[in-house]
Amino acid sequence: MKLDPNQTNAQSKKIKVLFLITALRTGGAEMMLYKLLSKIDRSKFSPTVISMIEGGVFVDRIQALNIPIYFLGMQQGIPNPQALVRLNKLLNKIQPDLIQGWMYHANLIAHLANVLSRSKVPVFWSIHHSVDSLWAEKITVATTIKLTAILSHQIDQVIFSAEKSQRQHLKLGYRSNNAMTISDNFDISKYKPASEPQENLRHSLNLPESSILIGSIARYHPMKDHACLIEAAAKIVDDYPEVHFILVGPNVDDKNTVLTEQIQKLGIVDRIHLLGERQDIPTLMTSLDIFTSSSAYGESFPNVLGEAMSCQIPCVTTDIGDSQTIVGDTGVVIPPKDPEALAEAWRKLIFMGIDERQNLGKKARKRVEIHFDLDGANSFVKKYESIYKSALYL
Repeated sequence: MKLDPNQTNAQSKKIKVLFLITALRTGGAEMMLYKLLSKIDRSKFSPTVISMIEGGVFVDRIQALNIPIYFLGMQQGIPNPQALVRLNKLLNKIQPDLIQGWMYHANLIAHLANVLSRSKVPVFWSIHHSVDSLWAEKITVATTIKLTAILSHQIDQVIFSAEKSQRQHLKLGYRSNNAMTISDNFDISKYKPASEPQENLRHSLNLPESSILIGSIARYHPMKDHACLIEAAAKIVDDYPEVHFILVGPNVDDKNTVLTEQIQKLGIVDRIHLLGERQDIPTLMTSLDIFTSSSAYGESFPNVLGEAMSCQIPCVTTDIGDSQTIVGDTGVVIPPKDPEALAEAWRKLIFMGIDERQNLGKKARKRVEIHFDLDGANSFVKKYESIYKSALYL
């Protein structure tokens, strides 16, 4: 939908962008929104955030940017028609120049609210999920994907965070004439190598300095496939007594009985270290020798890979979403749900030795600097700004 220039703010005024997101909890999509909000040109854009669900780790961080946040009071998995009423009232109050949906459910409600609103504005969708199979998704997610596919031709621009995700969604019925990919970027000033680890995990975990640390940072969820990672770990620990595994993320701790029972059953309790959710990821990463993403499905553009690469850590990752595009030839890409392939990839990097691994890590950071720099001339923030201006004829 294009607006008449007379209906929008004059060029001398800021463009009011309303970002509607499902929730502000820990996740790559939420982090990408935060990065966009932190870098968007505030002399030209005035952002507001509405979250369908209250709370989340990014609330305080976004408010610290002096960006207003509103909540629709919804609960996960529970439809609430009153949320549309609340959103409609907020639209009348905020009077945005355009609406940016962020993730499936927020995309859907953004479109419905705009249809019901007195003042129609351009609507954009942002999708941060890959769909190898609808059967792998929850019924509510699969239904929302099919419904949004039907409605996608009514949206001004559907933006995918990964090229592979765009191709998958087009096969599911999304329109191609308004689809595009804008990939995430990484803050290489925040994620960077350190000559000495800022927090020496070996010391804090009482491990020898010669230990090789293989790390994973992911919330506990079936799509992250911690079970495969732990099974693969059990295949190599006897051959490499110096190797230890550092697992970080929400619910990845000793209280998670599913994880702890598998680790105990495999007899590798002393080799797997569950650190739970941490807020010092850039610092923690500097202690790792190898980074791993073991996701089985659902990933679109895994942030953690680029963040690890920015810290000069070579990566082993499953071939989900645009993982191959991110890593390129600076790491090892394997099929998902294959513990033996994962174990073999680790063996390959361990066998390299420290010097070759460090050289591969330097190559990885260089790849991020060239292709995925958040502050680069062609950053994803500038791309979003450009399409917003184009939609308003500015």
